[in-house]
Amino acid sequence: MATKSWILTDVPREVHLEGFSMTSAELKLPGEVSWTISKRTLRGGLREGVEVIDVHNGALGFTIVTTRGMGIWKGSYRGLALGWNAPVRGPVHPQFVNLLDRGGLGWLQGFDEWIVRCGLDSNGAPGPDVVADNNGNPITINLTLHGKIANLPAHFVEIEAQTDPPYEIAVIGHVEESALFCPQLELRTRISTRPGTNRLTIADEVVNRKATPSELQLLYHCNFGGPLLDEGARLLAPAREVAPRDSRAAEGIDHFDTYLRPTAGFVEQVFWHDLNADPETHQTLAMLRNSAGNRAAVLRYDKRQLPCFSQWKNTGALEDGYVTGLEPATNFPNTRKFEREQGRVARIKPGESYRSTLAVEVCSSTEEVAAVEKKIAGLRALAQPTIYAKPQPRYSPR
Repeated sequence: MATKSWILTDVPREVHLEGFSMTSAELKLPGEVSWTISKRTLRGGLREGVEVIDVHNGALGFTIVTTRGMGIWKGSYRGLALGWNAPVRGPVHPQFVNLLDRGGLGWLQGFDEWIVRCGLDSNGAPGPDVVADNNGNPITINLTLHGKIANLPAHFVEIEAQTDPPYEIAVIGHVEESALFCPQLELRTRISTRPGTNRLTIADEVVNRKATPSELQLLYHCNFGGPLLDEGARLLAPAREVAPRDSRAAEGIDHFDTYLRPTAGFVEQVFWHDLNADPETHQTLAMLRNSAGNRAAVLRYDKRQLPCFSQWKNTGALEDGYVTGLEPATNFPNTRKFEREQGRVARIKPGESYRSTLAVEVCSSTEEVAAVEKKIAGLRALAQPTIYAKPQPRYSPR
């Protein structure tokens, strides 16, 4: 299959393009194929110096933030906004984010993406853990919220465009999370879409570049505000088990799958899900559907790669961040110490890698939404769900 490619950043070769633009028309592709890709640098305020790549396939558009771990800042599908309105004016340059702030919650200073990765060495709640120091002795350190990968810039960025059907376009990025005497992990991502479609696909490979085994935690924090999120919106997923994270979440367990209007003073709730998957393909999915049932966002992935699913409900006032997070992951975002005790921390051998693929699609009609609901109902029938009224010891620390 014929492909054109352009390298925008390659740090070892000292290659870095300040700007870039390419269209399907410039490649003389058929008239029914319409896409654009461009790179720009944002200026002013906390976004000063942030580099982004805007991708539009003719129907679906999204902005990749190469300065922030190859996350996806905002999106839109045929005029439908995808993402949320955060209290911060982002995308925020990592130089303005202090991960240690507020007891390890500083990650929130830069959090406003539609889709952001948490990881790679850790991805959960802040808290103590034991690691080896430079002399190989055990020491206790304090890990910060959601890890480092979202605040690290890509050292390699490339654009690919197929010049034959299906005319797929992709942005490739490599991000290192490494240091001497520490884990040496590299994220290699390929974010792709096809002209005129309602879908993007994130294909990730995390490589252990160290000569000894390394732990890995990876979570995709997929965030939605209005207009998809509204009063009466629902999460639909083929859950076999659902458990509240804590006593606050337990207060809302009877309506964990429905959402309130923007509510001042709302305190976040998190629910842990174990989803059914297709017994042959191992594929599962989750959908956020608006109250009218005619718009939705769908996540599709392989449960073997991402066995855990978290639901974050934060239906506060609009100015405080009205948002829900749908979060497939290798583990639940508790402290790493607790997740290790539960056997949910992946390990990568030297020179080997961990792969995961997440597809995100948008439904824009009642018929499309109903078709996904039917698929979810079929998977749900494989095992009727158990809904726990209280936190469970295998899901949440005591």
